[in-house]
Amino acid sequence: MKILGIDPGSRITGYGIISHEGNRLIHVDNGAIHTDSQNDFPARLKKIYGALSEVIEQYRPDAVAIENIFFATNVQSALKLGQARGAAIVAGVNADLPVFEYTALQVKQSVVGHGRASKEQVQKMLKVLLNLPEIAQEDASDALAVAVCHAHSSRLNALRRTL
Repeated sequence: MKILGIDPGSRITGYGIISHEGNRLIHVDNGAIHTDSQNDFPARLKKIYGALSEVIEQYRPDAVAIENIFFATNVQSALKLGQARGAAIVAGVNADLPVFEYTALQVKQSVVGHGRASKEQVQKMLKVLLNLPEIAQEDASDALAVAVCHAHSSRLNALRRTL
């Protein structure tokens, strides 16, 4: 199963693609979509949607996993983050892919083993789990972590769908 993980953001949206084969996790690609803060917000959302649609077309994942919002410093930030999440979700849904959402706590628990892990701990564990030559850029690393979380949760999600 190929999984596209997304760490949404209105300025930087990270993405990471892994392949889950048996017990193996294989790094496929990762990167970040940068939007220009000088552009109007709808144009930035269009860029996020378009770039993720291209990633989906290129790598043909079987599922999309995206991080849930857990808090924001202010209302404007929360609204913008929510809209960026929406653009990312629509990119997956328009490609007829199932979209799964995970909290930051779930992601950290899945990757490191405890939900209070630091970003650095998550990045180092991803480097080991995915046999990366170096630690991925922060937003891409967060997206890879969401993909790994889904890989670890996919059997449970399949059971839930049958109930």
